[in-house]
Amino acid sequence: MPDPAPIERTYNALYRHSVDAKRRIPIPFRWRPEEAGEFTIVVWAKHQAGACLRVLPPDQWARLRASINIMSDSDPKKPLLKRQIGTNSIQAKLDNAGRITIPEEMAAAADLKHQAVLVGMLDKFEIWSPERHKVMEAADKVLLPEALQLME
Repeated sequence: MPDPAPIERTYNALYRHSVDAKRRIPIPFRWRPEEAGEFTIVVWAKHQAGACLRVLPPDQWARLRASINIMSDSDPKKPLLKRQIGTNSIQAKLDNAGRITIPEEMAAAADLKHQAVLVGMLDKFEIWSPERHKVMEAADKVLLPEALQLME
């Protein structure tokens, strides 16, 4: 009998956590990998509210890289994306207390100071400053009715 397919972790719900003086943020227990693993943290500046940190488990990091690699080598966006994502990402392991440490430059880009909002996105999660999260949430509420129609 073949081995069953691994069950992908689901990142859902919203959590608010403190950011300590060393820029460590606790990751919810249900979001932590069962085995020692690492996440890739990317400064994600695609929202009108400002940059947040997108946190990708290994399978999502592989998918992101694959989506860039299939782009034509003649497309000038390909090296741009490789440079920007490569420069603005790190691999991070959880410490023994289940926290990740955010580099100073990334924390500044995402405006993370004393508090953070962790937002589940089903297959990945984001880390927002509380102020930017409010702006993002308000903008998302405007688009939600139209987005929900796509699911019917």
